[in-house]
Amino acid sequence: MAVLTTYNTTGRREDLADIIYNISPTDTPFMSGVGKNKATNTTHSWQTDTLTAVAANAKAEGATISYPTLTSSTKVSNYTQISSKACQVSASDDASNLAGRNTELAYQVAKSAKELKRDMENALLANVAAAAGTSGGPTRYLGGLPTWYSSNVSAGTGGSGSGGGTIRTDGTQRAFTETLLRSTLKTTWDSGGNPNVIMLNGFNKQKLSFFTGGATRFDKAEDKRLMTSIDVYESDFGTMQVIPNRWIRKANSTALRRGQDVHLLEMDFWAVSFLRDFKLQNPAQTHDADQRFLVVEYTLEAKNQASSGLITDVTTS
Repeated sequence: MAVLTTYNTTGRREDLADIIYNISPTDTPFMSGVGKNKATNTTHSWQTDTLTAVAANAKAEGATISYPTLTSSTKVSNYTQISSKACQVSASDDASNLAGRNTELAYQVAKSAKELKRDMENALLANVAAAAGTSGGPTRYLGGLPTWYSSNVSAGTGGSGSGGGTIRTDGTQRAFTETLLRSTLKTTWDSGGNPNVIMLNGFNKQKLSFFTGGATRFDKAEDKRLMTSIDVYESDFGTMQVIPNRWIRKANSTALRRGQDVHLLEMDFWAVSFLRDFKLQNPAQTHDADQRFLVVEYTLEAKNQASSGLITDVTTS
């Protein structure tokens, strides 16, 4: 007698797990770590100032008072950038019984929101100059983090800092070393900064984890663990959290160059300022489909770039 098996049975239901597996990274350490401010115009401005240099200050008794020439604060500006994500799902698709989500539209909106945040992180960390744009184009751009450093920059041969939202010049790449880290930390501290975060890509995070800091490492054999990570760096000038960031220098308008910057950040002196916060728009329906449009308008506020330092032109492989 022939046995009926799964190979010749009709009508078996599809075995489809009711979950969607997605490992694409969605972390945005810089944007999540800095403050959030309000912009009120497409040109967002703020003020910076410094104290005069320390001087020998001793006056004779009864001396005539002298009045120095005073300096005012400096106005600094960046432009807001518009970022958006749109999705469109047919009414039939959205009405269907689908595995892993309640409706296709809700799933696509949630996925678009994550993609939008990653795009923003990329823009905030890019070596792209601030640009006002025009009504018919080109596009308005915010000046990314590398374009604001001018005081405390360690660059490779031919490279330099810029400041003021202008694109910086890349130099010859070199290895990221503890000597570079220590010297840039000192320069930043001398300028008045107190960095509390080291933000870098994965390759140079592994390099930093093998910095000795003048100490000898001990591994406890009884724990059966090899500890090779440094998540907190204790320097002569304070304690800093070491945070890897996947999106550092991922791209700019002219080239794809991943991870060649190491940022020494005093986080309180950076902020993302929003002219328009995240908003989900429901545009006029033009097809037999449900349409949604996510939009945000924002910029980077560099409250005082001398608070932080940049080690750039470091190798990434």
